Formats: sequence, C-alpha cells, structure tokens
Amino acid sequence: MPHVLPTRSGSPDRRRSFARTAAWTVRAGAVALAVLLGGCLGETYQRGYVLPEGGLEQIPLGASQEQVLIVLGTPSTVATVSGEVFYYISQRTERAATFMPQNVVDQRVVAVYFDKNRKVERLANYGLQDGKVFDFVSRTTPTSGQELRYLAYLFKIIKF
Repeated sequence: MPHVLPTRSGSPDRRRSFARTAAWTVRAGAVALAVLLGGCLGETYQRGYVLPEGGLEQIPLGASQEQVLIVLGTPSTVATVSGEVFYYISQRTERAATFMPQNVVDQRVVAVYFDKNRKVERLANYGLQDGKVFDFVSRTTPTSGQELRYLAYLFKIIKF
C-alpha cells in the first residue's frame, strides 16, 4: 500500500473543527462587541422634580398649601416675592453615546402661586420656547417684572 504523506493543512476533520472554532470565536466576539457598545448608546437623564401624570389637574384654584404638598410633594424652592410661590424644577437631557456631551431637551418650572390666605391663586408650567420663558398652561410669555427676572434666573442656574 502506498504511503501518503500528510498535507500541511491537516486532515479534513481537523480543518472542519478549526472552521467551527473560528466561526464560534467570531460570533462570540461580535456578541461581546455588541454588549460593550450597547452600553454606550443613547441615554436620557431626568433631574429634579418629576411631575406626576395629571398632577396639575388635581389642584383646583382655591386649594390649600397642604393639598398642594400632598399632591405635588415638597417644592424644589419657595419664593416670597409678592405672596408665596412654590417652584418645582426639572430638567431632561439626552446624549447619543456615553462619551458625548449631554444636550438639554426640556427644562420646566412648575409654579404654584398662593394668595395671602395661602390658597392657590394661579398655576403655571414654565418652559423655554424659542429661547424665551413660556407658560404652557396659559400659553403666554410672562411680561417683564420681578417674576420674569426670577424665572429667567432659575433657568440660567439650572445645571444639576
């Protein structure tokens, strides 16, 4: 019987085994890469107060401060400019990947104004629209005065 010398690439069984191992290694590497990159993709951050669904609708005009505290909780800050005001401040930011800077998507200041008897006089949900402070409840931009200066100041210092 003639003697056959082995080839450099090895037997067919060994080549198939090597191909299966290489394919498995490539798949495992792809899964590992996907898991690593998956942690880097888009993130959303919510900072500050989170307004509960229908929270402002639960506060009628004339409600007491205690009712407001029960429904909305403790305010972010309180002002006594002209009467007492509760401010609930929030900010939502997003970034496309972990290593990228955060972009502010939404900033809100919910204001609950009280009269001298500590009853709700007015509600406002301020945000920025076209770079200006805008009340999303009354659909108006506040006019100049002490309140607008205070709100503009709040939007500028919110950095969380």
